[in-house]
Amino acid sequence: MPASPLFPRLLGDVGGTNARFAWQHDAHSGITDIHILPCADHVSIEAAIRAYLNLSQRPVPKACAIGIANPVTGDQVRMTNHHWSFSIQALQHSLGLAQLKVINDFTALALSLPDITAEHLVQIAGGAAAPQAPLALIGAGTGLGVSGLMPSESNQWLPIAGEGGHVTLSAQTLTEYQLIELIRLQYGHVSAERVLSGQGLVDLYRALRKLRGLPAMEIAHAAEISQAGLQDQDTLALEAMDLFAGWLGSVAGDLVLTLGARGGLYLGGGIVPRWLGWLERSSFYARFTAKGRFADYLREVPIWVIHAPDSPALWGAARALQSA
Repeated sequence: MPASPLFPRLLGDVGGTNARFAWQHDAHSGITDIHILPCADHVSIEAAIRAYLNLSQRPVPKACAIGIANPVTGDQVRMTNHHWSFSIQALQHSLGLAQLKVINDFTALALSLPDITAEHLVQIAGGAAAPQAPLALIGAGTGLGVSGLMPSESNQWLPIAGEGGHVTLSAQTLTEYQLIELIRLQYGHVSAERVLSGQGLVDLYRALRKLRGLPAMEIAHAAEISQAGLQDQDTLALEAMDLFAGWLGSVAGDLVLTLGARGGLYLGGGIVPRWLGWLERSSFYARFTAKGRFADYLREVPIWVIHAPDSPALWGAARALQSA
């Protein structure tokens, strides 16, 4: 695909908690001036962009590409896990951009997968990737992102823009059935994201305490549960984490089977990379491969954890401009 001639570029990776912005000066330069801005500190995405330009002392760019944690199905974007909403066309006009591309954040991350170097990947299971086979991507953070890449005859990768995080979560054990019922009473539909996210881990821990007949405990953030489990070896926190890991493995295995992703499974998001070292000992992999007659099929699939210091989705956003 021919490169867009419009430079410089502003690139964004916007999640439900933080917005990461970066700058690309020209077609031959890297990504620079990466800044992370808390979404809650800004009334709108335009305010956050202007704050970034002021912070980095950059002018309004000619082009901008943003990956955002939300379905992008038309001009109007309303974030699922934050209050920002905007018109793509109006935002482009207000900022004075010649080009604006807005895509789902995990579509952007999927676009970056072929370019992520080995030093930023940790293989935790599986064999070698099958050549020219689909790639699967899943990641738990503020929400649950799901995407993938499909090979094409023109040797290009085609990203999948879906909302797989909102599929219905299924139970495989009595404990899981009971926990889903407790969470259902709170939310109604129990999607995968209702459990496999930061708030989901908090809700899962609370439900587990209730199931075990323990008094309620004020827990505000998933990081508190991770710390209690990994550092303090709290047995209930570890049980909640293992339930989370097992469910993630089950959903990830379904994704790989659905896409035929023998090219590999990539684990992103903010939670799993912090669990490296423990994740390999958890029930994640046993549940990933627990697919009956297709267990051997899944054992061959390589599984990598994306462990990059900067968001690879920024490079994916840049790639999205190639076809804009």
